Amino acid sequence: MKGFPTIQEVEKAGKEQLARWYRFLPSGETAADQKIMKRIAERFEKLGGMTPQLSKKIGM
Repeated sequence: MKGFPTIQEVEKAGKEQLARWYRFLPSGETAADQKIMKRIAERFEKLGGMTPQLSKKIGM
């Protein structure tokens, strides 16, 4: 997986992409990375968060 997405990419991403970032990205070392992770989490939760089906689809 490449590095952190941009805020613009986060705003355009669908639920599955958000789920992948939410699960697989590190927590973020910089303030900018932490801000992006926070926004990923906010959007992901607003779209319903993790479901068993989505979890199985994206794997560990």
